[in-house]
Amino acid sequence: MLDSLEKTLPRDSYLSEAQFNTEYPAIFESDWVCIGRSESLPNPGDYLAVRLKEQSLLIVRAEDGNLSAFFNVCRHRGTELIALPDPGPVTGTFERNIVCPYHAWTYHLNGSLRGTPHLNIATDGVALHAVWLEEWGGFLFVHLGEQKPSPLTQTLGDGTRRLQRYPLAELRVGASLTYEVNANWKVIVENYNECYHCGPVHPELCHIVPEFRQGGVGLDWDEGIAQREGTNTFTANGITNRAPFPGLSEAEKTHHKGELFYPNLMLSLSMDHVAAFYLWPQRAGHTRIKCDFLFHPIEMARSDFDGSDAVDFWHLVNTQDWHVCESVQRGMHNRVFEHGYYAPMEDYSLDIRRYVREKLSATDL
Repeated sequence: MLDSLEKTLPRDSYLSEAQFNTEYPAIFESDWVCIGRSESLPNPGDYLAVRLKEQSLLIVRAEDGNLSAFFNVCRHRGTELIALPDPGPVTGTFERNIVCPYHAWTYHLNGSLRGTPHLNIATDGVALHAVWLEEWGGFLFVHLGEQKPSPLTQTLGDGTRRLQRYPLAELRVGASLTYEVNANWKVIVENYNECYHCGPVHPELCHIVPEFRQGGVGLDWDEGIAQREGTNTFTANGITNRAPFPGLSEAEKTHHKGELFYPNLMLSLSMDHVAAFYLWPQRAGHTRIKCDFLFHPIEMARSDFDGSDAVDFWHLVNTQDWHVCESVQRGMHNRVFEHGYYAPMEDYSLDIRRYVREKLSATDL
């Protein structure tokens, strides 16, 4: 009987724009959100401008090498300091200062106001509106809340321990793909959090990882999932000429690991590359996903480096996932749909219920 199965969140949690407009600020403007990699700002003066729906942010590396994050808005009239058309992001370099393009109010790289042309006003104590910023493993996270948040590593939890031997901070982006997916962000997270679907949806992936054909039963994600004998990475043939990351355990050289850091960072880790997914919800039924492919710089420096074997394989798997997620989103619009069900092997997917309920303080979801 279906009554013996756990229920998903209700229909409106996936389809209602009103529910999305309540949920989004309670989660994405009130928790640590990953916006990309710190390597995109290697030098003093470098900036990264990103848009999280209505909020426009500016991350800057100051002269002392430290990173700071601000709302991308001049204190004078509200002009964007860096024009940021949708979807962004935008990267660049400030020569010496941050200069508003409207009336040339000027700010130091640390955000403090330096000068206001033709106005004799005191600049002491005036600065751009700051945003909480922390870094883990080379990933940048922002928190838009007004009160000081819990430390990032405390929020990320045990996943950081499980990945401690992967040299994430040393890795560099070798390629990126961006997808526009017509599905609710929670549908995508639920799909990522289980492998019940792997057999029907990912035959090529199951050829590399036969255990995925078991519908997710008995998989030990903490220790990683063993690949087919003779393979060691996620490519079409399961092998590559890239060396394993230094410092991995023997098991990690032949096992695949996956981690989800709520609300928007999904990591899939092989012995030679990492696929990092950033989810940026746009509407109840639309999510923008950027996928960075991270490789070790020693391998990238080789004259024969070519990461396309991993990128092409992941693009195939990603496309399969996005198509089935979009099918779920369309199917839920049928008037008979009230909620879905989680099979026992989908226990990890239950986390999305707990997480959303805690953020909304609504146990009736």
